[in-house]
Amino acid sequence: MNLINRIQAPTPTFFRKVRTIGLVLAAMSASLLAAPVALPAVVVQIAGYLAVAGSVATAVAQTATEDEPRNEPVNEESYGNGDRE
Repeated sequence: MNLINRIQAPTPTFFRKVRTIGLVLAAMSASLLAAPVALPAVVVQIAGYLAVAGSVATAVAQTATEDEPRNEPVNEESYGNGDRE
């Protein structure tokens, strides 16, 4: 599965919530960084960290996909008591 297909595939519920939280963190940090008033350096630094954390969480959550069942043949020799007839 290439990256385009992975991003377009359905996202599990948990990762949709993580993606939303990441977007909220990124939006909060953008509003703090773009504030027209002078903010303390600590607040600006924390906003920068929130931007990175939000972007990474969003990117990871977007690329998570639901597992598809694989139709692989079952090796019957691995099941049983090991006796061969």
